[in-house]
Amino acid sequence: MAVAKSKPTSPGRRHQTHLKRVTDDKKPEKSLTSGKKRISARNNNGRVTVRFRGGGHKRKFRLIDFKRNKDNIPAKVEAIEYDPNRTAHIALLVYADGERRYILAAAGLKSGDSVMSGDSAGINPGCTLPIRKIPLGTIIHNIELRPGKGGQMVRTAGASAQLVAKEGTMAQVKLTSGEVRRISVECRASIGTVSNFENNSVTLGKAGRKRWLGRMPHNRGVVMNPVDHPHGGGEGKSSGGRHPCTPWGQPTKGYKTRKKTKLSDKYIVSRRKK
Repeated sequence: MAVAKSKPTSPGRRHQTHLKRVTDDKKPEKSLTSGKKRISARNNNGRVTVRFRGGGHKRKFRLIDFKRNKDNIPAKVEAIEYDPNRTAHIALLVYADGERRYILAAAGLKSGDSVMSGDSAGINPGCTLPIRKIPLGTIIHNIELRPGKGGQMVRTAGASAQLVAKEGTMAQVKLTSGEVRRISVECRASIGTVSNFENNSVTLGKAGRKRWLGRMPHNRGVVMNPVDHPHGGGEGKSSGGRHPCTPWGQPTKGYKTRKKTKLSDKYIVSRRKK
């Protein structure tokens, strides 16, 4: 996939880039799509839980198979498709019994390729196996944290992890961030790197493209009034006058907000921050 630059016909197009289409020109599978309601970052009480979210283009939700639990049945890749709900591309599989499912497309996967999941699957891009069956040093993605729950880690475009060790019932996986984490060998993972690795190279070029994605303008605290933010107010241009904080006074930029829990700490062998 290549990054193409737009002609500078306007100030918004001058630095704009986009990815050349590599997906198949095909409408999404109707049986695997549903309507997607816009909630604009609001919870079940209707209150905003994440600021500066809303609007965006109308989308259809694609049902993705993260569990990959249809074992030992070969499937053929019918199409590689664009998914507006994620940065990675998705692949439409047609199993030997006629069932269709969407999966995250691995880099290098193309129409006509064969993939399979289960103990007897090969070490090929897009195949899914239990970690106990995957050789050391293999690049993997879509990794489960609990057996049978479905892939939860390493799912964004261009992401990958590496299987570095196996010790009894646990394996060690090195993530993109540099963190080394222990995972059960019964958990499943897919082979290869997630597709669309050049997604981070795209320059939006104008505010409108950000709005299409559902991102609204982010206004700083120092330009607000004191009633709206602790950094607000002051004569002339102000720098806040206190340590950086949220609108509700909680310190930020270095202040640790992660709840102390031993449930996940015990699985981290080496943190990304030394």
